[in-house]
Amino acid sequence: METALSIASAAAKSLKVLVVDDHALVREGLRQVLKGLDEHIEVLDAANCARAFEISGSHPDLDMVLLDYHLPDMNGLQALAVFRAQYPELPVVMLSGSANPRTMKEVLARGASGFVTKSSVSDELLGALRQVMAGEVYVPAEAMGADAQPETSGPGGPDAPRFTRRQEDVLRQLLQGRTNREISTSMHLSEETVKSHVSAILRGFGVQTRMQAVLAAGRHGYQGGPAAKAP
Repeated sequence: METALSIASAAAKSLKVLVVDDHALVREGLRQVLKGLDEHIEVLDAANCARAFEISGSHPDLDMVLLDYHLPDMNGLQALAVFRAQYPELPVVMLSGSANPRTMKEVLARGASGFVTKSSVSDELLGALRQVMAGEVYVPAEAMGADAQPETSGPGGPDAPRFTRRQEDVLRQLLQGRTNREISTSMHLSEETVKSHVSAILRGFGVQTRMQAVLAAGRHGYQGGPAAKAP
């Protein structure tokens, strides 16, 4: 399925987003918020998974799916598995009324492009969706909360990978959900340098994606925080 991988590419056409939620008021509220992404956005909606799969099958140009975690005919994880199997490149953002760190981690580990609580303010939601549309994975701060039970009491530990001070600064910004461009601006580094540090972090944790690195960092006790500026 063809999807928008960046805001720039999506700008060439009107965005098309599918909202899946069994509450009509929630669907309408999200429709209004989504106008902040693109004034000409086309929002499709479904009250259950069966209808959502029908719509996605007849709209191969979908750019994103907002998927409720609790649905009447299938839970969010089951529906996510269907979308991932049928449309592996289609970004799916999970919505939920609760912010359980373990649930967030499981959702992200199974391939969701983000997790957003329904209590999020409009600006926060739009920021998360813009990050997803830019090809990133949105990891909420709550996913790294105390309930996540890190493997160590603090950053590092005898089994943790060793990073340079600059790599640790980049890692902390990854934990804040920032893109390479945002890290580059914040730390006054070139994007190529940031990419190099990110690659080193992925190798250090033995993972393939930024989301996996964030989850691994959480298990080793790392937490997002201000990074030092480059001299």
